[in-house]
Amino acid sequence: MKAGSNQSLSYKKGGSFLIEDTKPDEVFTPEDFTEQHKMIADTTRDFVDNEVMPNVDKLEELNYDLSVKLLRKAGEIGLLSVDIPEEYGGLELDKTSSMLVAENLGKTGAFAVSHGAHTGIGTLPIVYFGTEEQKKKYLPKFATAELISSYSLSEPGSGSDALSAKTTATPAADGKSFVLNGSKMWLSNAGFADVYITFAQVGGDKFTSFILEKGYKGISLGKEEKKMGIKGSSTRALNLDNVEVPAENIVGEVGKGHRVALNILNIGRFKLGAGVIGGAKAIITESVKYAKTRKQFRVPISSFGIIKHKLGEMAIRTFAGESMVYRTAGLIDSILGNLDKGAPDAGMMALKGIEEYAVECSIIKVYASEILNYVADEGVQIFGGYGYTEEYPVARPYRDSRINRIFEGTNEINRLLIPSMLIRRAMKGELPLMAAAQKLMDEVVSFSAGESSIEGPLSEELNLASNGKKIGLMVAGAAFQKYMDKLEHEQEVIWHISDIAMEAYAMESILLRVRKMYERNGKDVNLYGDMSQAFVYDAIERIESHAKAALAIIAEGDVLRTYLTAIRRLLKYTPINSAYIRRAVADKLADADRYDL
Repeated sequence: MKAGSNQSLSYKKGGSFLIEDTKPDEVFTPEDFTEQHKMIADTTRDFVDNEVMPNVDKLEELNYDLSVKLLRKAGEIGLLSVDIPEEYGGLELDKTSSMLVAENLGKTGAFAVSHGAHTGIGTLPIVYFGTEEQKKKYLPKFATAELISSYSLSEPGSGSDALSAKTTATPAADGKSFVLNGSKMWLSNAGFADVYITFAQVGGDKFTSFILEKGYKGISLGKEEKKMGIKGSSTRALNLDNVEVPAENIVGEVGKGHRVALNILNIGRFKLGAGVIGGAKAIITESVKYAKTRKQFRVPISSFGIIKHKLGEMAIRTFAGESMVYRTAGLIDSILGNLDKGAPDAGMMALKGIEEYAVECSIIKVYASEILNYVADEGVQIFGGYGYTEEYPVARPYRDSRINRIFEGTNEINRLLIPSMLIRRAMKGELPLMAAAQKLMDEVVSFSAGESSIEGPLSEELNLASNGKKIGLMVAGAAFQKYMDKLEHEQEVIWHISDIAMEAYAMESILLRVRKMYERNGKDVNLYGDMSQAFVYDAIERIESHAKAALAIIAEGDVLRTYLTAIRRLLKYTPINSAYIRRAVADKLADADRYDL
């Protein structure tokens, strides 16, 4: 099964959304899914509904045998091999297909973690960095779950600062093996994994990736962690006591383990974004069904304005998150679709294509995980006291959702990474960010910063989104001018810049998706237009708040007043009746009895 790639989309530099406007026909949206994309989504959905969800309670009891059984059933229908090359028993589908699998597994919670740990961080290091021998040995068995993989990066003393790992790898005198000593934390799948992708320091400072197998002498596991959520996933420590590992089990090169770790994290962040959107849709569906049947004061609570507000806002944010996820999938596929898969360096070239959008991957990870947290919290609130009991269907996803803000690099770390990656790309000449920021700064000082001139449907909102990006550039330019290479120490400022960039990407993604609907005239899109408006006017207020807070740190007196004047000029708009919009969205959900947007 080969899902069509998005090669028709224009190639855009990662992070360029901040400094240039994008046309609707340049973005990929869920409305662009091919029949094969829909087929992989349906296959995943059927598997989840028929195999996983009926067993959720048993999985929550940490049933290793059941987890393995379900992973092997997933392997039988291709859900473990989407990212594995055909020559090693995989399907080698595009990243959009991979995102669809992740999204539709999202509502399973712990099983999604087991699946993701195996197919993502447990498999992709070998797909992209493995030798030919490693690929032949492991990938066909990973595709069927004959072997189940895990990934061990964090240590007791190094979480976010993973590259400072203390685990050592001492080379043997003959150079044919290494002896590993140390401890790793938080291994998903540890209890039933056969393979551990592990990182250690060779010679004390050469961070290197290794493949370890379950039977190696000196390997032991810690006890199962008693977790708040994702209780059905195995999470244990990996202890290494003079573990001898063959030299041919090095993944990549000695001293280049950071390339493995960081690139695989980019993909993990991207997939997590898709998974949490699937989780959000499932919670909305359960909340709608409950709100229609739960009566207070002799009427369903779904008829109450505040409940409609909650349901409408949950759906609008989820729709925006979905737009961001598949826009980014399209960008990545636009690069990967043109690669020669038969080339010797195809894997590394694919990674470079994914790395191009590392900024967008971090944005999606943070923004989408916080959408899910919002949706899960409001879902419990709609259920009221029943939502706080394990007998009802929102308690588990509420507990499960919290880990996503910690997985794949905490949201705090990713917020710091977004601006730093943009600046690094600018300093390398890969993104004309500084020139765009300086031009805007000059306009601000001379009070000539003009408004955008986009025309057509949603033009006012698109112009507002464009001006929101200008504000982000203005704040980033002001921060860089003041702090220069010491900006990394001003974490509060960086956070505000990061949140502006995320809101800008979200606004533009939902607007371009709906504008593309309008231009195709394929369906009645009035409600979608309203949804995008409601989202934009809330997001622009958040941008304004972040900008003012950051500028108050950066500047004072007349300089600060100049910046604030520019913000007022760029953000001139009339508020809309968003209550009406959320009511309309909630009514549509109620009519469908599920998330159906």
